[in-house]
Amino acid sequence: MDPGAGAFSEEQFREACAELQRPALSGAAWELLVETQGISVYRLLDQQTGLYAYKVFGVLEDCLPDLLADVYMDLAYRKQWDQYVKELYEKECSGETVVYWQVKYPFPMSNRDYVYVRQRQELDFEGQKVHVILAQNTSEPQFPEKSGVIRVKHYKQRLAIQSDGKKGSKEWSS
Repeated sequence: MDPGAGAFSEEQFREACAELQRPALSGAAWELLVETQGISVYRLLDQQTGLYAYKVFGVLEDCLPDLLADVYMDLAYRKQWDQYVKELYEKECSGETVVYWQVKYPFPMSNRDYVYVRQRQELDFEGQKVHVILAQNTSEPQFPEKSGVIRVKHYKQRLAIQSDGKKGSKEWSS
């Protein structure tokens, strides 16, 4: 999706489902960062920027997929538990719901902010109900950059969740 271009494509939702079924780490130098309580976190260094991309795979026990997807989308709840949220809200812009999120960073670092669109779909993929949430930065004049805050201009999130067949959720995120 081009920033500000509207809806994500059906193919992008299906790609997230496919990676949940068959996590892809080949073809790049993904490094296992941590593995704990059934969750594995991998990272990949972008040589040009010095920043990392992350992939998370695993099973969250005793957390049903519907609830996990609802919690992920609930910005009001995020503000309750995430101590690093300075500002977080949605606003309608050009026919889209846009999220503004400012994250507090400790001194001497500067706060970061994100302006992005996101969409959630439930799909039937290979006979399984899968929740997919996609998000990507966008540029909207209603969200000008703020002095002293670093705007994250290359933000992308993909999340796929399905039942683990018990009382938990199988999850993949990048």
